[in-house]
Amino acid sequence: MVESPLRNGMTGETVQAAMDLLKEAYQYQMGGDFDMAVELYKRSLDIHPTAEAYTFLGWTYHFQGKVEEAIAECKKAIRVDPEFGTPYNDIGAYLLEQGDYDDALPWLERALQSSRYESYHYPHYNLGCVYLAKEMYVKARYHLDQALKLCPDYTPAREALERLRKRVQ
Repeated sequence: MVESPLRNGMTGETVQAAMDLLKEAYQYQMGGDFDMAVELYKRSLDIHPTAEAYTFLGWTYHFQGKVEEAIAECKKAIRVDPEFGTPYNDIGAYLLEQGDYDDALPWLERALQSSRYESYHYPHYNLGCVYLAKEMYVKARYHLDQALKLCPDYTPAREALERLRKRVQ
């Protein structure tokens, strides 16, 4: 995770405390204790707001079924760091899950344009799913192929590509 620049009055120790809370929150989130994760993410954000903490807080809200809150946190992440790709992809993925394909597209496309992102296969996969749902099969194939090119072992992309093949036979 990349740290945001220090705000006035911030010390390295303060930033480290926020990062430690962020890591602890993530562990609770992965363990399924979403309430504790939310509390710890918020404490981290109170100390030192980062795009990562807002994004992961949003992800936790999504796990709790709070999609609107999840999207709101991702938008805060974007305000903190517009080049961090994860919140764009996450918003697009949440909209995709809701069947709001047209609104998902620009968020997913923006994720692909982000300069700070480690997992470009996710927005390619999500774009492939959007285009598959919209029966735009050439575009769906392109993005699913790109997802697999970037991450050959990404099973959801492989399965979506198989669904696409069955539809166009």
